[in-house]
Amino acid sequence: MTILRHGDRGQDVRTLQNRLNDRLKAGLDATGLFDDATEAAVRTFQRGAGLVDDGIVGTKTQAALTGVGTTLLLGAGNLAAAAQRLGLPLATVYAVNEVESAGAGFLANGKPKILFERHQMYRQLCTPRSPDDDAAELKRHADELVALSPSLINPTPGGYAGGTAEHQRLAQARMIDDTAALESTSWGAFQIMGYHATRLGYESVQDFAAAMASGEPAQFDAFVRFIEADPALLKALKARKWADFAKSYNGPAYARNLYDVKLERAYARHTEAMGEKAA
Repeated sequence: MTILRHGDRGQDVRTLQNRLNDRLKAGLDATGLFDDATEAAVRTFQRGAGLVDDGIVGTKTQAALTGVGTTLLLGAGNLAAAAQRLGLPLATVYAVNEVESAGAGFLANGKPKILFERHQMYRQLCTPRSPDDDAAELKRHADELVALSPSLINPTPGGYAGGTAEHQRLAQARMIDDTAALESTSWGAFQIMGYHATRLGYESVQDFAAAMASGEPAQFDAFVRFIEADPALLKALKARKWADFAKSYNGPAYARNLYDVKLERAYARHTEAMGEKAA
């Protein structure tokens, strides 16, 4: 499904304008150009539908335009609450959500987006969890499991299946060790790893996984907790040092993927759209 945004042209934009006219009586000229008036109408529709009013027509907005429900989806109120909680301009939170989220936190079948990491499973199985644990014995057992299930437990990354098949991999791994498997999975729109669960204030990784399956607002809350737990991340956001934030959050490949540039541009666009609210 094509993502539409300001400046785009073509038949998809014309179809969007006609749908907005039908749903909102927006009075748009169906020119096929995603202009300022079209973006304003998109934001109005998104607010009314309980979505994040970012002016970008992605899969969630397109689905809502056809009547699909938005109960599990992230809304503008969630972002406003996060901005207040973190002490950040609203435009900063909108920019980070736009650039750092995976677009949607759930698959078409209603399950949360996940990615199971077999190398993390190996690491978690090797990690002592109590004073009585013998690190050498844990490693020996993990190595035995590598020989039996290399696609699920392995010192090297890989074995990804993608989409719903990742849930099958996770289910198999949970039969080996439930906690280690959940810890070795990244969850939701922001792909927060399960091994962060207790550090972020969840009672257990099982509690964290249940929250990630409850809706995008809970997934976004985990992302906010992640920022709160890392003073350097929050400091970079408050100073709008996009490269510092992107390097810390996305890793050394941030520059190649232009995360800092995307964040800066998104912030500027949302600041202009919000006016005084982003000051």
